[in-house]
Amino acid sequence: ASSPVRRWVLTISVATITATAAWYGAGLKYRQEFSQEHRKLVEASSLEKVQQLEKMRTKLVRQRSELQSKVDRLLAKS
Repeated sequence: ASSPVRRWVLTISVATITATAAWYGAGLKYRQEFSQEHRKLVEASSLEKVQQLEKMRTKLVRQRSELQSKVDRLLAKS
């Protein structure tokens, strides 16, 4: 018969290994996506680079306006 302590140690060990693997996998995926985006930007022509930068700017402006509206709502509440 296994003791409760041994069962807890095994459970915690498996959970720790699973969490570590998920964290490592997410980091690996992020680095891979970043490398692909960087490679696309390096290999792109000047026109493509300008188009990509315009898309990125549009996305960032949208994010900024969303964040600004959230800040304005928070300030209005206080």
